[in-house]
Amino acid sequence: MKIGVCYFCSSPVYPGHGITFVRNDCKKFEFCRSKCHRNFNKKRNPRKTKWTKASRKVSGKEMTVDSTFEFEKRRNRPTRYNRETMTKTLQAMKRVSEVKAKRDDMFFRMRMRSHKGEQREQIRNTIKKGIETLVPAAADREKALANATKNVKERNARAEARKEKMSN
Repeated sequence: MKIGVCYFCSSPVYPGHGITFVRNDCKKFEFCRSKCHRNFNKKRNPRKTKWTKASRKVSGKEMTVDSTFEFEKRRNRPTRYNRETMTKTLQAMKRVSEVKAKRDDMFFRMRMRSHKGEQREQIRNTIKKGIETLVPAAADREKALANATKNVKERNARAEARKEKMSN
């Protein structure tokens, strides 16, 4: 069984699922769901639609160049079945999927690293803008902490006094 790829969003289309549209020039378009089919009929560009894989690649949120993508390409050359080559192929497929997952994870971490720097800058800017509201709150917080520690010490002293009365 062949697992197709949605023409609009590039997600997998499993056998018996989705919609297949055949144009007058005999070109096949497979869609994973009616949402993709509707957007195709409305002549929307997948690169400008935020939720598609093409849009994520254009905006730099997914890897575009990697050697593991070469393994996913279709090869239309028939080969004679051989048990040894089949087992090697299956092992290689597992290894390629592991490598691809590691690279995706690393790509995500590197992308988020730069994002964290931007977030810190935004936080610093908001603190600078509202520093006059934070200073009195911080002073009140210190007073509240001092009162709380004082109350805890008093409670502990009372509890110890009770224990001493009970033991006597």
